[in-house]
Amino acid sequence: MNIEILREYCIKKKGVEECFPFDNDTLVFKVCKKMFALTSLSKPDSVNLKCNPEKAIELRSNFIAVKPGYHMSKLHWNTVLFNEDVDDKLIIQMTNDSYNLIVNSVSKKLRSELV
Repeated sequence: MNIEILREYCIKKKGVEECFPFDNDTLVFKVCKKMFALTSLSKPDSVNLKCNPEKAIELRSNFIAVKPGYHMSKLHWNTVLFNEDVDDKLIIQMTNDSYNLIVNSVSKKLRSELV
């Protein structure tokens, strides 16, 4: 996985916006105004993804490349290192899961407004 493939995938999802709310280095992907993925432009070797707490623990125990979320809630976020023991297909699935966690957490009205 690399940052360009991840970026292209994320911005194609319905209602996604990319922004830099923290600094000029941290690229954040949001849906319904909530973050579901973020990565560093200066060190594009990982992505932080939201995750169901039970699944987060399972992934961390099964993959060396999945760590508790860096600078995030360790309960709900994982940092996934690129090009280690997590293949691109699984990173895409984890990105989908993160996106869906956010979409499913907002009101029906907001969900219906997704472009």
